[in-house]
Amino acid sequence: MDYPLAAAEQFTTQGPVLEVREYGQGNVNDTFLVTVEGMVGSAHPTSPLDAPGAKRFILQRLNTRVFPWPQLIMGNLRVFTEHVQARLKRKPLPRRGRRRDAPRALLTKEGEDHWLGPDGSFWRALTFIEAAQSHGTIENLEHAREVGWALGLFHKLLSDLPPERLADTLPCFHITPGYLR
Repeated sequence: MDYPLAAAEQFTTQGPVLEVREYGQGNVNDTFLVTVEGMVGSAHPTSPLDAPGAKRFILQRLNTRVFPWPQLIMGNLRVFTEHVQARLKRKPLPRRGRRRDAPRALLTKEGEDHWLGPDGSFWRALTFIEAAQSHGTIENLEHAREVGWALGLFHKLLSDLPPERLADTLPCFHITPGYLR
């Protein structure tokens, strides 16, 4: 069975899947770029994916050996997305020529934020942010400034998110003394 294709088809609402190809250089999850004709499902009615024509989205098979509770990851993604959207609506930040896009979870035909494959694999789909770039290393000083700006914005947007709203998906992962023992 072609699991990436079967998974991609769960997140489309009309039109065929035109292409599923490996995407990026991740070390943990398997990531694919999916191109469909027509519309794809969306968690948000105003998603740019709701327009007709060829559209793309990210499909991921989460590594359940690393993340044994993938539903918690999806819950955290929902909390993050809702918080950031509400925060920007409440206190808009000046754009200064920069885009502010965050991936959003797409829903399956059944209205779920994930699909379980027949083999038990855990799949999710996210909006694809056109022209976004991912780098494995910092290339120069200007690049370092942009990384710092993005990290600062991330922290600013989440500074008022109560931590108890997030699940600990990898127990002790963010506790530095544990690494030093």
